[in-house]
Order: sequence, then C-alpha cells, then structure tokens
Amino acid sequence: MRRRPAPTLDPADAARWRASLLAGLVVAVVVWALLEILRRAAVDVETSVADVWTAGKRLAQNTQTAHLLDGTRDGGVALLSELERHRDLMGDPKT
Repeated sequence: MRRRPAPTLDPADAARWRASLLAGLVVAVVVWALLEILRRAAVDVETSVADVWTAGKRLAQNTQTAHLLDGTRDGGVALLSELERHRDLMGDPKT
C-alpha cells in the first residue's frame, strides 16, 4: 500500500491558522473573565440580600409586641383613674 505524501501547508495559511487559534484563546479568556465578574456580582447580591433578610427578621422580632403598648397605655390610664377615684373616696389630705 502506498502512502500519500503529507499535505504541505503554506506559511501564510499556517500564520492565519495560528492567528485564529490565538484569537479564539483570547475570546475564551475574555468570556471567562466576564463570567467571573458576573459570578462575583451575583455572590455580592446574594450576600446583600441575606443581610437585608436578616435585618428584616431582627426588626420584626423587635417590633412584634409593639401593638401591646396601646393596651398597656390604656391599662395605665385606667389604673390612674382608679387610683384617683380611691384617693378621692379616702379623702387624701394631699388634695
């Protein structure tokens, strides 16, 4: 069986081939860099969202009983009026 001779590559074609490989490598590196920037930005956003979520939960924990202050105030007013009524009935000399 006869072997065919290896094809020869024109030096200009070889230079174009190398240039296209180099350009492809540059494009791949640029794409990788952009994706890495995007990944880091996504991690930063995720961290910030988690911080905001945690702060919101802490705020909710700290304010969950704020509605009870109205009842406490109303009870204090009622207690004060009751004390004044008892003082009036006992004839407190301070008045």
